Amino acid sequence: MIGVVGSLARDVVDGGAPRVGGAAYYCGRALAVLGQPAVVVTKYAAEDHRLATPLHGLGVRVEWRPASSTVGYRIVNRAAGRLMALEAAGEPWTLEEMRGWAGEALRGVRWVHAGALSRADFPPETLEELARGRTVSLDGQGLVRRPRVGPLEVDGEFDPAVLRHVAILKLSEDETGVLDVESLAVPEIVVTLGCRGARVYAEGREEHVRTRPLDLPDPTGAGDAFAAAYLIARSTGQDPFEAAGSANVVTRGLLSGWRGR
Repeated sequence: MIGVVGSLARDVVDGGAPRVGGAAYYCGRALAVLGQPAVVVTKYAAEDHRLATPLHGLGVRVEWRPASSTVGYRIVNRAAGRLMALEAAGEPWTLEEMRGWAGEALRGVRWVHAGALSRADFPPETLEELARGRTVSLDGQGLVRRPRVGPLEVDGEFDPAVLRHVAILKLSEDETGVLDVESLAVPEIVVTLGCRGARVYAEGREEHVRTRPLDLPDPTGAGDAFAAAYLIARSTGQDPFEAAGSANVVTRGLLSGWRGR
């Protein structure tokens, strides 16, 4: 069974109506389509329960608790890239939660993705508890995004202790611009490159795993879908390079279907 832990997001994309977002939703959506036994552990403000309806309708097990606020992002897609702003900060995942309701929800899970939305989400002690008996994948947003309301700010000034219990780090190409990837003390690092596939650092080598191009005017959720597919592949015995190839293929198929609806 695959687990996903992460706060839900309230996304406003290209001026549209608010919609559900974050790894909790997009990883969950991928896992549901792939028929993978999974549990999504999440939290959001109780007043946003209607916003979360698509998550609860996926068909995967969802365990949630109310939070003081829902993380909010405003996203504008442009040809030259994305512009993002943090409109509302969420609350961190605490050690007490991992020892309590969240840890109970993850009982029996051996592979889990920590879908961080900012640097504040998963403190080192929380990841240490999450990693007890589990292989933990972390979204690179948990290293580079500052949890400050306003235009999105990124830098590489994270606490190195965050990575001590992380087995897999999933980064976007943009995030590598503020990180020295080869200096990061993580056994596996996977950098998603959009239509160019992924770059994998593992087992003492680096490899570019290519994919077929796919036109995505709105790439929201693509990295989360990749993370879910990669974790499935690794949990079934594929090595990191094989898993990246599988995740490329699966993600392309998933996004083609999502955008076609």
